[in-house]
Amino acid sequence: MRLAMGALLLLGTECSAAELPLRFAVTDGWAMPMVQIEQGRPTQGILPDVMTSLATQVGMPAEFHVLSRARLDGAMRHDEVDMRCYVSPNWVKDEGAGFLWSVPLFFQRDLLVGTASAPRQVVPATLGQQPIGTVLGYTYPTLQPLFDSGHLRRDDARSQEQVLTKLLAGRYRYGVSNQWALDWFNQRHTADYQLHEVAVLQKQQLGCYLRNDPKIPAQRILRTLQNMKSSGEIDAIIQLYTGRNAQSEPEAGSP
Repeated sequence: MRLAMGALLLLGTECSAAELPLRFAVTDGWAMPMVQIEQGRPTQGILPDVMTSLATQVGMPAEFHVLSRARLDGAMRHDEVDMRCYVSPNWVKDEGAGFLWSVPLFFQRDLLVGTASAPRQVVPATLGQQPIGTVLGYTYPTLQPLFDSGHLRRDDARSQEQVLTKLLAGRYRYGVSNQWALDWFNQRHTADYQLHEVAVLQKQQLGCYLRNDPKIPAQRILRTLQNMKSSGEIDAIIQLYTGRNAQSEPEAGSP
C-alpha cells in the first residue's frame, strides 16, 4: 500500500495546466509517520497518503506546499494553499476568513518525553528550571504558563524528529512529542536508547480545514473526508504506519 500511495503521490504533483490542483499545506516541522520530506517534497507518511487519496477521489491533482509553521495561517488567508490537515481549530487564526472544517479525523496525544534514565512520571510544574525540547513555531498550551514565568524555557528545533534526536543526545532532559512520532523514533533504537513518556500534556481530536472558495468543491471534499473516516480508510492508513488501531483510541480529553 505504501508503494501504491507513493506512486499516486508523485503523479499527484504533476498536473497539467488544464487541471485545477488541490493545494495542501505541509508543515516542515512534521516527522514520520506523519510525513517524510525529501528535497522539499513529501515522499511518504500518513498525511500525504490521506491527502493524495482525498484529491484522487474528488478528481483533482494533489499539490503539496511545504511551509514553516509561521507561514501556514498567512498561506491559507492569502490563497497560496487551499487546505490544511492534522490541525485543531484552536491553532488557527481565522480572522473572519470563513474556513470550513471537516469532522474529526485524527487523535493526538502530546507527551512530555524523557530518556531511559528519566523518572517514569513527572509533574511539569515541579521540574526545576531547565530547557524543554520544542518545535519551532509550535504552541504548547499546558506548558505555556511555565514558559511565560521562566520556570521552564523552550529549546526550539526545526522538526519533531530533531527534538527527539537532541533529547537522546543529552541536549536537555525532556522534550515534547506526539505519540506517533515517539513510537516511530523508538522503532529505530534498541530498548536502552528508547525514549518514554513521563507526562501526558494534552489529548485532542484533529481534522482538516479548507478555504470557503467557489473555485474549490468544498462540500464534496468535506463529504469525501467524512466517508474516508467512516469507511475506515483513514484509520487503515494510520494503522499501516503506526501499528495502532485508531478506532480503539480513547476519546480526546479537554485541552
